[in-house]
Amino acid sequence: MVQNMFGKIRSYYARFTDKEKKIANYILDNPEKIIHSTINEVAFDLNVAEATVFRFCKHIGYKGYQAMKIALASEIMAPTQAIYEEINEHDDEKTIAEKVFKSNIQTLENTYHILDGDDFAEAVSIIAAANRVHFYGIGGSGVIAMDAFHKFIRSGKQAFAYTDAHFQLMSAAQLTKDDVAVVISHSGTNKDTIRILHTANANGAKTIAITGFPKSPISQQADVSLHTSSDETAYRSEALASRIGQLSLIDALYVNVIILNKEKAKTSLEKVREAISDTRI
Repeated sequence: MVQNMFGKIRSYYARFTDKEKKIANYILDNPEKIIHSTINEVAFDLNVAEATVFRFCKHIGYKGYQAMKIALASEIMAPTQAIYEEINEHDDEKTIAEKVFKSNIQTLENTYHILDGDDFAEAVSIIAAANRVHFYGIGGSGVIAMDAFHKFIRSGKQAFAYTDAHFQLMSAAQLTKDDVAVVISHSGTNKDTIRILHTANANGAKTIAITGFPKSPISQQADVSLHTSSDETAYRSEALASRIGQLSLIDALYVNVIILNKEKAKTSLEKVREAISDTRI
């Protein structure tokens, strides 16, 4: 569990090499700094190779440095939870609103700090080069997929999304190597979403996962994975909070794609605005 990361480091400490102990001490002493640092910066500060830092992350049970950062962000959020989200049933309406807003802000900050620049740039490049982009999500994630469709249909890119799981699977079966499938699932373990991802992969389409769990099936099986960081409380599920991060990741992807295809996007936006204005009374 991500909440036991510090415990893992301490329990493994006696078996670490000298360099691993150096990294372990750095993490234990500077957890906030780790969240805001790249693997290059940590390696430079410790005068070790990036590969040494990467191997350390693998040694304590994470896929890599980015996965460790996500776990660390989740763990060190615990002390601030009372500030941002500990809603009391006796709170007045304004206080509850304030705590919800601050929690959303915290989710955005945590998601931004764990964002891997190389993975994000690759996701932008894949979408920009694709012939068609399909967004997939079940339940609450389906709402995010529809929002993504609503944005990207304005970009000039052929965009699609369906609310029905069977329609999603049928569309995934029609994907080609020139298309991209963006699969959205907070847990990354939804069976329908995994099946859609498998179908897209089998057809040679590029795949991008947006999830809160780096070790989840969709994260490990997609070509590129982008992660959100959120926390669960008595009054609000982790999945609900993560939607703020998911929406922001999609916004950031959309703006980047628009910039890369600005002339085509400009023409598309003008057509959309003209069509909408014609429907107004």
